[in-house]
Amino acid sequence: MKEKIEELLQEPLKDLDMFVSDVYYSEEEGIKSLNIELDSKDIIDVERITAATKLINPLMDEKGYANDIDVLDIHSKEKGENQSEQ
Repeated sequence: MKEKIEELLQEPLKDLDMFVSDVYYSEEEGIKSLNIELDSKDIIDVERITAATKLINPLMDEKGYANDIDVLDIHSKEKGENQSEQ
């Protein structure tokens, strides 16, 4: 599934200068999540995550990739604990 999602999102995210760095499932307290981690050569701020989410959600719905989950979590890759100090 990871490869299918990466392939699906590759071109749309290219326009935002982002790419999928990881896709994984998680479950906490019975809530199933599909996590899509994004990365870029530039900092990914809230506006860029919002733009990516607006692209990703309809594509995931169209393909039915999010049908068996409770939460679709789209987030940026963490750049390290000390990034805010740089």
